[in-house]
Amino acid sequence: MTVKRVSPQEADALIREQGHVYLDVRSIPEFDAGHPRGAYNIPLLHATPSGMRPNPDFLSVVAGVFAKDAKLVLGCRTGVRSLRAAGDLLGAGFETVVDQRAGFHGTRDPFGQLQEAGWHGAGLDVATDAGLGRAYEALLARKDA
Repeated sequence: MTVKRVSPQEADALIREQGHVYLDVRSIPEFDAGHPRGAYNIPLLHATPSGMRPNPDFLSVVAGVFAKDAKLVLGCRTGVRSLRAAGDLLGAGFETVVDQRAGFHGTRDPFGQLQEAGWHGAGLDVATDAGLGRAYEALLARKDA
C-alpha cells in the first residue's frame, strides 16, 4: 500500500478545491505554536518530559471523528510522522489519505540546508487558535462520548 505524497501547495489545493480536511499529527505544543488554518490535531506521538511517546488513542480518535471515506491530508513537522500515520490509517481502512511532504517546517539535508519548504515556509495560511472542536482535547472527548 503506497501513500500518496503531495507538496504543501498541492495539499492546500486539495483542501480548498476538493473538500479534503487537514489532520495535523504533531504533538499538542507543536500544534498550538502554529498550524494550517482549519486543521484538526490528533497527535501520533505525545510530547512528554522523557521524549516523544506513542499516542495509544491515535487510531480510535481518528475513527471516532472521521468516517472511513473522509478525505484527509496529513501533516506533521517535516513529513516523517505524517507518512507513518497515513500508512496506519490506510491499513485501518481509511480510503482517501494523502501525506503532505515537508510538513509544517520543511525538510533539511544533513547540513541544515532547506530541501523543501513546508506549509509555513510556502506562505500558506497559518493559525495559532485551534478553532471550535479541532483541538485534541475536544476530539478525544468526542471519541469517548
